[in-house]
Amino acid sequence: MKANVGVVDKSVRIVAGALLIALTLMGTIGVWGWIGIVPLVTGLMNFCPLYSVLGVNTCKKP
Repeated sequence: MKANVGVVDKSVRIVAGALLIALTLMGTIGVWGWIGIVPLVTGLMNFCPLYSVLGVNTCKKP
């Protein structure tokens, strides 16, 4: 797994995922908020399987 998620993309994914999970735990949104696990994990791992399929890479070029 080669990193394909850049710094800004990573930050947005982590914040959005954590926010969805927090809202779900507080009962503000329904069960669908658990989908926040996906962006949270992909942000923490610096790898998005969908990006690799589509050929997208938001990391800076060396």
